Order: sequence, then C-alpha cells, then structure tokens
Amino acid sequence: MTAAFSFDLLATDGAARLGRIHTAHGAVDTPAFMPVGTAGTVKAMLPASVAATGAQMVLGNTYHLMLRPGAERVARLGGLHRFMDWSGPILTDSGGFQVMSLAKLRKLTEEGVAFQSHIDGSKHLLTPERSMEIQRLLDADVTMAFDECTPFPATPDQAGQSMRLSMRWAARSKEAFVERPGYGLFGIVQGGIYPDLRAESAAALTAMGFDGYAVGGLAVGEGQELMFATLETTTPLLPADKPRYLMGVGKPSDMVGAVLRGIDMFDCVMPTRSGRTAQAFTRRGTVNLRNARHQDDPRPLDEECGCPACRRHSRAYLHHLIRSEEILGPMLLTWHNIQYYQDIMRGLRAAIAEGRAAAFAAAMLAAEAAGDIEPL
Repeated sequence: MTAAFSFDLLATDGAARLGRIHTAHGAVDTPAFMPVGTAGTVKAMLPASVAATGAQMVLGNTYHLMLRPGAERVARLGGLHRFMDWSGPILTDSGGFQVMSLAKLRKLTEEGVAFQSHIDGSKHLLTPERSMEIQRLLDADVTMAFDECTPFPATPDQAGQSMRLSMRWAARSKEAFVERPGYGLFGIVQGGIYPDLRAESAAALTAMGFDGYAVGGLAVGEGQELMFATLETTTPLLPADKPRYLMGVGKPSDMVGAVLRGIDMFDCVMPTRSGRTAQAFTRRGTVNLRNARHQDDPRPLDEECGCPACRRHSRAYLHHLIRSEEILGPMLLTWHNIQYYQDIMRGLRAAIAEGRAAAFAAAMLAAEAAGDIEPL
C-alpha cells in the first residue's frame, strides 16, 4: 500500500533546510533540482542517463502534453512514467505559464484561459478543473495548482488583481484535485515583488492547506537582488513542515542563494538549453565550447566532474563536436550540465547536514567568480 504524500524536515542551517519528500513513485532528497522534461523527455538525454546524474524527480508540462500526444492518450498508454520510461517521481507544471507565453489569441476570464495552440491553431480552454484532470491523467506525483504567472514589471494593482485571480483558481484546483496516497498538490504564491501581496497570497494558500508551496512569478526579469528580497519576505510565511519550490530557477548562484533563504526544490531549462547551445556550467564558471581557445585543449571540461563528457573526453574533442555540429556534442554537454546541477544539490545537502551551508555557498560562488582562467 502506498504511503501518504509527506515531507520530512531532517535538519536546518540558518534558513537552509535538509529534507525528504515521499511520493507514490519514491523519495526525493532536498534541496533538489528537477531536470525539465517538458514534453515527456529531458532533451538529448536517456532516462537512465538522467537518473545516473543523481536526479530523483523530473518535470513535465501540462500545456505541451495536452497538445501532443494528449493527456488521454498518455493515460491509455499507462501514464507518463511508463510512457517516458521514468520510474521516479514526476512533477507537472499546471500549464498556466505556457498558455500566457506560447499560445496564440489568448482570452483570460474568470473561468480560465481560452487559446489557440501554437502548434496547429486548434482551440482549447484550460481551466483549473481541466488542468487538474490533465495532471491526474498524466499520473503526476506532484500536481501544480492552475495560476496566472504575473508579468514583470507590474504595478501593485496589476499584481494584486493577478494574484487574487490565482488564489480563486487555487481554491478551484484544490476542490478538483483527486486525493490519492502518495500524490500531492502544491499551491503557488504570487504577488510580484510586493511583500504585502506575497503575504496575502501565502495566507490565502496556507488557509486552504496544500501539500507543498511554490513561489511563482520570479526569474521573469526582476533580477537576483529583487528575487532574493522577495524570498526573504515570503518563505518565512510558509509552513515549515511542507516543501517549498521556487519555479523556473535558475542559475547556480540563484539556486544556492535561494536555498540559503529556505527553498527546497528547483527546476529550470537552463542546463539543458545551454547544453544544446555549447554552454557548459563548471566549478569555474560558464564555458563556451564554440570558442577557438578550446580547440587544442587536452584538459577535461571540469576536473572534479564525474560525467562522461569530463571523464572520457577533452575540451578539444567537445569543441570539435560542437563546431562539426555533431549531435553527440549537445548530448554530452547536457549530461554534464545536469550532472553539475545535481552535484550542487548534493553539496548543499551535505553542507546543511554539517552546519556549513553559508561556507559552501561562499566557496562555490568564489570559485565561479574566479573564472575559467587556468593556463594550458
């Protein structure tokens, strides 16, 4: 019998938290980074390769999967875990952000969002109830409440109206969510960069009672300083016994700073998208493998990394693959980037357990700031 969805808070170090989420498809150690598998695949990666990096949970997306292949089809084929051959937990985004950013001819009403597909122009209506149904059909371990991602910049009035609509949609999402052992529903705190609106949103969601709480509407152009300031006022308002998820973040320094401010979970397309565009994240900063300076470099991309790109290949070879437009290049760099993100999470978990999270963060950021300047 599957146990209930739950979160264990195992240790704290300042505001940083070490925890474990229990789901229908296994446990997730936090802080955790979820590779983005938008359309049922982490681009350029086999599921076993994703797992080999240490990733325990991946993200899928309601908007993309409802358009193709269709949630009902995925359900008939055994659910998203079987469909994409991922046995671990899956979190699905509600589709709200993609409807606003990708869909055509959007019409936002109290009911939901009517839109045309960016793929074929077909017409759809996504409501809180339909979003819950799609995520249930996909068999998501963590379902996200349907919300409107408040744009940036927004006036206090615009951010307030948007946030309150999301809170009404959150209540409808909770009503429509089908409770099952091991499956959880997260609410999403909105309110832009305004502390009073964030507080109002957090209070509304905690009164409803969710299995976890996400902070949405950040990493949309406000910059790191405002993002951190918003987290500092928001995370203390969220229940300590529930996981906290910062959506769509981000750069390594963003994630480390957010962990120090009480965040447990992250997702971002950055490591996979960067891998497909010749950008690699390393312990000494970002490296562009297109640059000619790498063409005769026999060193590994990152000497401390255990991924295949670093264990088996030189920078010169990776540069050659990229310049030759060989598909192996993006595959290896994507693997490396996801490995690096997982290494950061492993390092943070160990540091929190030992009471040295701030020192870990300082050392990591100092190494990145030093840059990739070692001589050949």
